[in-house]
Amino acid sequence: MDLQKICEQVTELTDIVGQFIVNERKNNSKLDIEVKGLHDFVTYVDKSSEQKLVSELKKILPEAGFLAEEGTSTEKGEKFNWIIDPLDGTTNFIHGVTPYAISIALMENDTIILGVVHELGLNECFYAWEGGSAFLNGEIITVSDKKTIEDSLIATGFPYYDFKRINPFLKSLDYFMQNSHGVRRLGSAATDLVYVACGRFEAFYEYSLNPWDVAAGAFIVQQAGGKVSDFSGDNNYIFGEEIVACNNFVFEGFLNRVKQFMTQKNNIK
Repeated sequence: MDLQKICEQVTELTDIVGQFIVNERKNNSKLDIEVKGLHDFVTYVDKSSEQKLVSELKKILPEAGFLAEEGTSTEKGEKFNWIIDPLDGTTNFIHGVTPYAISIALMENDTIILGVVHELGLNECFYAWEGGSAFLNGEIITVSDKKTIEDSLIATGFPYYDFKRINPFLKSLDYFMQNSHGVRRLGSAATDLVYVACGRFEAFYEYSLNPWDVAAGAFIVQQAGGKVSDFSGDNNYIFGEEIVACNNFVFEGFLNRVKQFMTQKNNIK
């Protein structure tokens, strides 16, 4: 399998679908906003984008199944599956705020082998495939070389329905705001992750996430030389609903701080 060629085809597809998304926002089209859950929205643009992505990805790799946020296709592949978020950052999109991104990962059995995140506000396409480097618009990217949390810019995301861990999370924010260059919340986990991959952020952590939020971005971080885990330091970050991603230098110290605040034994209101 030529993963580089497949990755090139996927990036071309995100160019096309991304232009559709951008044009719909520019034209102030009626978004037909639906509520999926508490503070959880979907628009016809999400649905239409996913339909376009699924249709074309079937042509690129016919044997692959899908795990897609809006459920356009629920067919599972025996070996390969695409993990798709057609519009990561829907709330931003609804309000005309960037970033928002298309996120696509290819999983072989239980391993991600390809990832593409196309952030549409700046028209930046981040991508990587197994055995290769990580790229941004054709240029190789790597994680930053900052060596301490104190010198780091940290990204996170706020929960929008799962508030069971809000108190320890707020305590973690208090710590990181006082002991780093600052904390940012962009509203798109896929974008947060690729910003770690290219060195704009040193660290990212968030809980209550879905596989389509993190699969592509986490893989790109790893291919850019970074490290990724769940809050316990294990590898259950795609389906485990929590993730830490950092450059190599700050990973251990940052993870230990996240553990201090967010793991189960400390996760009491």
